[in-house]
Amino acid sequence: MTEIVLLRKNVRFQLLWIGSAVSELGSELTRLAMPLLVLALTGSPGLAGVVAGARTVVFLLVQIPAGVWVDRWDRRRTLITAQGLQAVVSALLAALVLTDQVQIWHFVTLVVLDALCAAFIEPVLGTAIRGIVPTSQLHSAYAQEESRTHAAGLIGPPLGGLLYGLGRAVPFVVDTITFLAATLFYALAKVPRRPANQPQTAAREDGEEQHLIQRGMRREAAEAITWLWRQRGLREVTAAIMVLNLLGGAFLIPLIVLVGERGGGALTTGTVLAGLGVGGLAGALLSGRISKLLPPGRLLLVVLTVFGAALAATALPWGAWWPMVPLVFITLSTPSLNVVLNVVVARMVPEEMLGRMGAVLSMGSMALKPFGPVLGGALAAALGGATALVILGGLLGVTAAVAALSRELRRFTGEVSPAGPDAVESAANPGQAPE
Repeated sequence: MTEIVLLRKNVRFQLLWIGSAVSELGSELTRLAMPLLVLALTGSPGLAGVVAGARTVVFLLVQIPAGVWVDRWDRRRTLITAQGLQAVVSALLAALVLTDQVQIWHFVTLVVLDALCAAFIEPVLGTAIRGIVPTSQLHSAYAQEESRTHAAGLIGPPLGGLLYGLGRAVPFVVDTITFLAATLFYALAKVPRRPANQPQTAAREDGEEQHLIQRGMRREAAEAITWLWRQRGLREVTAAIMVLNLLGGAFLIPLIVLVGERGGGALTTGTVLAGLGVGGLAGALLSGRISKLLPPGRLLLVVLTVFGAALAATALPWGAWWPMVPLVFITLSTPSLNVVLNVVVARMVPEEMLGRMGAVLSMGSMALKPFGPVLGGALAAALGGATALVILGGLLGVTAAVAALSRELRRFTGEVSPAGPDAVESAANPGQAPE
């Protein structure tokens, strides 16, 4: 019997986690610095939203083919290459800002390239955890992953605001360094190259074989979509999360505008956004207890309700620092949902399908997200930061009320529906009906 190594002594997982934590920190630095710089150069919240939305659009468009390719390619090489290219993109942006040559089309072009890299990194990280962590430790591993995200959210925005105050290019220079460091840690982690039961695909050279590969990729993507559609409850959860990501992704620019309207500078804005990290860290620590109290479906309803109420509360007229308090409550509830859903997917999905299935689920839940920054920027430009935040919070409350009408969502526990495995098999063999 193979002895199971404690998670904290699992060197490969910890190296992978450190690499992703460093990379996440760099991304959080520029998450604030990017819209601040666009606003400074153009004075337009709408253009700041367009830049953020462009990245998400490309990320979503590439995600499903990237997921299929991740299941076919050498995952270790894919992860290291994509992270290294992200460092190059960040370095180019830093150089343009340093030389005062950056223009709005530079932002759009480089965030598009960054999104292409991220579309490959995300599914590899998801499959890597399944490959190096025993099933019994998945909840703890995803909780640690969630804490990484929110720790970066706690440190990144105020640090990004501070670095931006030192010089407009400084956050992007530091971001480049973090991506280079992450590339090194990923190399040391020795991510599994492919599932143990999947042989390496032979090289294809002629045009006919390449056509067969493309047909096979379409079929594999269709298998994953069919599998999701047949999972009653999970598809309703995915639909609700689509709306959550749309409205939740719209609040950043109105919040930046609100803090600015109340006299706050870059450091104040960064510190206010650190409230997301404070709540997220606490939520990650409590995720084990919270996930035992509520099944995933009902937990989602709670998250929608709390998110909406807290977002509306940021508009209360209590100074530039006040929004930090409701932001804590926004992310206090979300880590438990993220951890639970990650564990559900890791346990339900066959390992050889993890890359494309993760991409399909992410694509489904994030399909509306590109419009979030554009929506938020447009509302802030037309109505001001406070009114925009109240409207977004109210829409989240309406979403929670509508989602509560779905019996499948309310009863979703994360168990595989009887049609689940058959859905995959029938997709692969269209002539065979599910039993």
